[in-house]
Amino acid sequence: MGDDEASTSSPPESQTQPQQLAAAEHGLESVKRKLCRLVASSLSATVPGLDVEPMLEESKAGFGDYQCNNAMSLFSSLRGSSDANFQNPKLPKPQSNWAILNNLPPSDIVESTSVAGPGYVNIVISSDWIAQRIQHMLIYGIKTWAPTLPIKRAVVDFSSPNIAKEMHVGHLRSTIIGDTVARMFEFANIEVLRRNHVGDWGTQFGMLIEFLFEQFPNWEEVGNQAIGDLQSFYKASKEKFDNKESDFKVKAQQAVVRLQQGEERYRAAWKKICEISRNEFESVYKRLGVELEEKGESFYNPYILPVLEELTKKGLVTEDKGAQIILIEGQSALIVVKKDGGFNYASTDLAALWYRLNVEKAELIVYLTDVGQKLHFHKLFSAASMAGWLPDQNEYPKTSHVGFGLVLGLDGKRFRTRCTEVVRLVDLLDEAKSQCKAQLIERLTENGKIADWTNDELDRTSEAIGLGAVKYADLKNNRLTNYTFSFEKMLSDKGNTAVYLQYAHARICSIIEKASKDIDELTTKASITFIHADERALGLHIIRFQEVLEQACTDLFPHYLCDYLYSLSEAFSKFYTSCQVVGSPEETSRLLLCQATAVVMRQCFNFLGITPVYKL
Repeated sequence: MGDDEASTSSPPESQTQPQQLAAAEHGLESVKRKLCRLVASSLSATVPGLDVEPMLEESKAGFGDYQCNNAMSLFSSLRGSSDANFQNPKLPKPQSNWAILNNLPPSDIVESTSVAGPGYVNIVISSDWIAQRIQHMLIYGIKTWAPTLPIKRAVVDFSSPNIAKEMHVGHLRSTIIGDTVARMFEFANIEVLRRNHVGDWGTQFGMLIEFLFEQFPNWEEVGNQAIGDLQSFYKASKEKFDNKESDFKVKAQQAVVRLQQGEERYRAAWKKICEISRNEFESVYKRLGVELEEKGESFYNPYILPVLEELTKKGLVTEDKGAQIILIEGQSALIVVKKDGGFNYASTDLAALWYRLNVEKAELIVYLTDVGQKLHFHKLFSAASMAGWLPDQNEYPKTSHVGFGLVLGLDGKRFRTRCTEVVRLVDLLDEAKSQCKAQLIERLTENGKIADWTNDELDRTSEAIGLGAVKYADLKNNRLTNYTFSFEKMLSDKGNTAVYLQYAHARICSIIEKASKDIDELTTKASITFIHADERALGLHIIRFQEVLEQACTDLFPHYLCDYLYSLSEAFSKFYTSCQVVGSPEETSRLLLCQATAVVMRQCFNFLGITPVYKL
């Protein structure tokens, strides 16, 4: 059953009305949240008025499924309870654990509880509840597992290349991390404004326009042919701009002024350059499956002066050696107007932030850039707080800079071509597809299956696996760290790679297909039961999807999802090794478990922008 189909299915007639209402609910609490509420209720019952957040984590010791880790630290609070067990200060601290257990409200989610050591309360989840939770998801769709977050609208600012320059490997991280953040938020029912803050304003356009006018005085007549390869055109104009013996630089600077003053001829040339560059960007975004709405630097230009006037009236803008600055405590000043009277990134970013807060009414604004811009955004957010645009840290609206490290080559240096230039993103994607296709053909030939594939299937599958491999190799890393780009590692079908995960997903689909059963019908008429320990372990891992996603949305770390996805595939592999599916007495139940695994894997693939493969 596809996710969309599942989310729109009608409840089976056999269900009662309360069950139907519960089944139709979206944003159901995660397992972890449910357990936290139960333990919090227990603490409150033990010590009336006690308001403490339980520290509940997945159990690592093997004594339960979850464990409360801060029971021991709560002992001093429990001494004030009316319970006689806590009046004697000589009683051992483990008594606090027993108090939690004794006052835990009855719930169908909990199968058993125990105390292990001086500081842990262990909780075992009901196997029946796990099975019912999975069944519910299969009938009503994985969207019912969407986490409930405290915001309704967010701006995610990502990718943001410069007009007239080709996208290179340096844009890869911002684009795919930002896309994943946006996809996670959208799944959580947040309206996401996907913003592409392209560099489409400034000195380089004076340079490009003046070069266009000199090389092609009749550029309006020849159109795109005048510029041709935009990258080569940019390099040629930059070379002339940097020539100290030429007066071209002065002309280019004058062209910027004329552009900013709105002279029609200059505006027309600027629009043509932007159009050509934008079309090149769009071809890359389409290939990556990334959607963005462009609101570049030029969009916010009309808002800069009013914003700076507001900040000046509030006493935040002061003059310093001809420039206008905002003093930031503990940091260097934020320059908002240069000595020559020109605006810069800070003035544009302040205008954009004001617009996003006041016009777009965003409750959360996320900026995806490399970690090198951390200080800039710290000063930007500080200025906004000083202006009263942003409230206290724990209130909304909020801003967040999501930084990321560099993409390195095998030599440990910034990833470049042999001629020291940055790698064009389109070339990187082409190479990933090409190598993936060669490996796929070789594998199919060895297995005698090449005749079963059409050229179109080979091409589409190679594109899906190759591009997915590039994305996953990036996203599986903690975004704050640098990572080494290696086609050999990312295209391996062993270990924590997208290729391995694609094969795992295709194998699950093959098992379901081999059974020749109507999965949609089984979902509503059959039920899941756990006979083997590895069945239950897989089921428990499946229902942890929601809490992992919630944590990834909160911390803005996509690698949480990758870690979960890989461990899910390992749990399935262990289950499949231990438990026969097709032809076993438990076939129906185990097929539903296979389907649930596939649905969750596909949703994780979707978050990561990876197209799942069903046949390999």
